[in-house]
Amino acid sequence: MKLVTYSKEGSVLCGILTEKGIIDIFSAWEGANPPESVLEILQRGPCCLDKLSEMKHSAEAFAPTDSFQLMAPIPRPGKIIALAGNYSEHIKEAGHSLGLTDSPRETTVPRPFIMPSTAILGTDQEIPWPVYSKTIDYELELGVVIGKKAKFVQPDDALNYVAGYTIVNDVSARSVTFVQNRAKRPWDEFYDWLNGKWADGFCPMGPYLLTADEIGNVQNLDMNLKVNGEIRQKANTSQMIYPAADIVSFLSHLMTLEPGDCIATGTPSGVAMATGNFLKAGDKIEAAIEKLGTLTNTLGAKPERFYEPLG
Repeated sequence: MKLVTYSKEGSVLCGILTEKGIIDIFSAWEGANPPESVLEILQRGPCCLDKLSEMKHSAEAFAPTDSFQLMAPIPRPGKIIALAGNYSEHIKEAGHSLGLTDSPRETTVPRPFIMPSTAILGTDQEIPWPVYSKTIDYELELGVVIGKKAKFVQPDDALNYVAGYTIVNDVSARSVTFVQNRAKRPWDEFYDWLNGKWADGFCPMGPYLLTADEIGNVQNLDMNLKVNGEIRQKANTSQMIYPAADIVSFLSHLMTLEPGDCIATGTPSGVAMATGNFLKAGDKIEAAIEKLGTLTNTLGAKPERFYEPLG
């Protein structure tokens, strides 16, 4: 199933996206206590998903796709976790600035970082240009959405804790103004995965959440990202250094993963950082992954002035 969150006439609703249109879950639900969000669906578990699957095949009312605005499937996840350096070619194009070898699987571990929920943005929405970075980059990534509480899970069981998959554009502020007028610090030599990732709207996600039962082999999905129609990134999820199961297992040993938590699994090569061809105001970014659709956003206007803490 393709689960969606959407806005219509000022209300935020959840539904099932089909070829005929969208099924409004609240209206089509038979009985009491219909779920009011995709997050609540995941929290209720398999019984709720089974009932929605039946609804998908029996529904008679469909809203036309031009009557609503899709939002991120889970607009405010409890946790957004992302990985740095999960494709060898991306490590190479970054000049090994991540501190990794070309293939670090046997010599190190995944490198996660966390983002605030205010970074989430839906498809067909404008990414705000933050006032602290003059260079904005894109990063196409497979998004993994947790379906049930996961703690200390093993890789061979990890995907059983996944509710489904979506597309993430892990937007990056490549030049953070906080180093200006400050004493040089050792960590300034590395990309700032915190300030560089935390801006509002810097984690577009969507257009829908495809439930895991319909994905097949998650480690064999074609993916590409276009800027104004030009292909910038092209890869396959088979090229991940750490596959989705290993990532979920690893993270579950660092923290408790809960329903609705979103994991961005790293980006392949082709980012603007490698060429200097950064995004410009008004650029259209189309991030596509096989079976998961296309996540489309534009970059907003460049600020007239940039924030410098000691300016």
